[in-house]
Amino acid sequence: MDLFTAALWFGALLCTVSASDIEGYSKTEGAWILSLQKRRYTVNTVAECAAKCNAETAFECKSFIYVGKDQECWTTEANSKTEMVLRRNSTLLYEKKEFLLECVNGLGIDYRGTRSITKSGKTCQQWEARSPHIPNITPQSHPQANLVSNHCRNPDADPGGPWCYTMDKATRWENCNVPSCTEECMHCSGEDYRGKISTTESGFTCQRWDSQKPHNHGYIPSALPDKYLEENYCRNPDGESRPWCFTTSPSKRWEMCSIPRCASEPPSIVPELTCASGEGTNYRGTIAVTESGKTCQSWSSQTPHKHSRTPENFPCKGLDGNYCRNPDNERQPWCYTSDPNTRWEYCRVPSCSNAPGPPDEPVIPPEEENCYEGDGSSYRGVTSETVSGKKCQAWSSMSPHRHNKTPQSFPLADLKMNLCRNPDGDRAPWCYTIDPSVRWEYCKLDKCSSSAPIIDPATSPTDTQTSPEPDYIVPSRAKCYVTGWGETQGTGGNDALKMTGFPVIENKVCNRPSYLNGRVKDHEMCAGNIEGGTDSCQG
Repeated sequence: MDLFTAALWFGALLCTVSASDIEGYSKTEGAWILSLQKRRYTVNTVAECAAKCNAETAFECKSFIYVGKDQECWTTEANSKTEMVLRRNSTLLYEKKEFLLECVNGLGIDYRGTRSITKSGKTCQQWEARSPHIPNITPQSHPQANLVSNHCRNPDADPGGPWCYTMDKATRWENCNVPSCTEECMHCSGEDYRGKISTTESGFTCQRWDSQKPHNHGYIPSALPDKYLEENYCRNPDGESRPWCFTTSPSKRWEMCSIPRCASEPPSIVPELTCASGEGTNYRGTIAVTESGKTCQSWSSQTPHKHSRTPENFPCKGLDGNYCRNPDNERQPWCYTSDPNTRWEYCRVPSCSNAPGPPDEPVIPPEEENCYEGDGSSYRGVTSETVSGKKCQAWSSMSPHRHNKTPQSFPLADLKMNLCRNPDGDRAPWCYTIDPSVRWEYCKLDKCSSSAPIIDPATSPTDTQTSPEPDYIVPSRAKCYVTGWGETQGTGGNDALKMTGFPVIENKVCNRPSYLNGRVKDHEMCAGNIEGGTDSCQG
C-alpha cells in the first residue's frame, strides 16, 4: 500500500538541511519571500549574510535571502510558514530552524512553530484579540515571547507546555499537543517521533540514513527533508506501524525499533466527516465502498485478506468498522475489500477543497496535446500530476500554498482547475502541489517530438549513452523506462520498438508480505505498477 509511483524531483524547490551550509538554518534554492519588514545589506558570502540576520536589531530576523551574483543580503522577519514564497532564479533562502520546528524542547518556552489548535481540537484565539476572552498575557506584556497570530506559545513557562486562549467561549485557555523533540516515547505510529533511539528491537545498531552500506535504499535525507532522517535514529518515513531503521548487520536489512508509547494524550486532529483534504489522513467519515463498488473488509478482520493494518497497530488512524481510511500515507483513503479476488482498492471520498477540481473522468486529449512544445507556455492539456506523483493544487486555491499565479493575474495562461501550465515563462509546465511540504514541481510531461520515426532494429544507428556511476542508487519514486522488440500477441506494431515507463519501488516496500514477500535481494531493483497498468511486456 505504501507504493510511491513518482518520478525524480527534477526542478522542484530543493530544500536541504546541511551542516556544510549555515548551522541552525534550513536552505531552499530558488526561493524568495515577500515581506514588508526587511533590510538590505551588501555582503560577500552566505556566512556574512547569516551574521547580519543573527545581529538584526530592527526586527526579529527569522530568515534571510542571499543573492550571490549581486552580493545582496536581505534579512526579514518572515519565513515560509508566515508569508508567501515566490520562485526566483539565483537566490538562496535560509530560514532559522527554530521557527520551522513543530516540536518542543522542555516546556516549549522557545517554541516558535505554527500550531494553532489545542489538544481537544479548539481553534486558538489571536494573541492580540480581546474576544471571546480578554487576555492578561499579550504581545505587549510579553514582547520576547513571539506572541504572533494565534500560534500556540508558552510565555509563562506553563508546566503543560505551549498553550493558547481558545475561540470557545466556554474554554478560556487550553494546552496544545506539540510533540517533544527529544522525548524517548512515541504517539500513535511514531510518525512524529524525533528521539534518538538507534537500536532495533532485536538489538541491531541502526545504519545511518545518509549511508548506503551495508544496505542500499531509497530513503535519502535530502530527498525527504520533512521526515527528519537524522543520523541513524529510528524513524517512520513510510507509514509503518512504528519507527524502524536499516541495520548495520549485512544479514538483517531492516527491523522495527522498540519505542514505548507516551503516557500523555496523542496529538489531536480535526476529523473530516464528509470529505477529505489532501491525502485524506484525517478522514473519519462512514464511506465503506471502494471506487468500483466493492464493500470494504473490516479493519479488525483477517478475512478474506490477512493484513497488518489493524486498529492495534495503527491506534490513531480511526480504523473503526470497515470505513475507508488512510493509515499509511497512501494518496487517498482506501480499504481491503470483501472480495477474495481483490485485496484492496481506493475509495471515492469527496474532496474538501472549495476550488473546482478536475472531473472524475477527464477527456484525455490526443497524444500530441499531452506533450509540450518549447517551454510549454502554450500547453493546454489535462495533466494535473507532478514528476514525483503529487496532485496539483487548483490555481484559484490558496491552500495549502498561497501564491499570485491566479487566473485573474494571468488571464491568458489558461489557469483552469488544477491543470499543469506555465504562466511565467519557466522552462516547462508546472503547478503548485497539494503537499504542504512541497510548494511546486514541474509536471509529468514530455516534450513533443516533431516526428517519431519507427525504428528498424536491423538498420537504425545506435546512440551511446553514459551509464550511471558504479554503485549508483536509483531513488524510490524514480521513473524507469524499458524498451524492446518482441511478440505483441496480435496488438500490432511487431516491427516497432516498444517502450513503457513505471516507477521504482523501495525494496523494503516491495518485500512486504502483501507484495513480493522478501523475494527481492539487496542487489536487485524493484519497479512496476502494483495498482495495475502497463508493464515491461506491454510497452
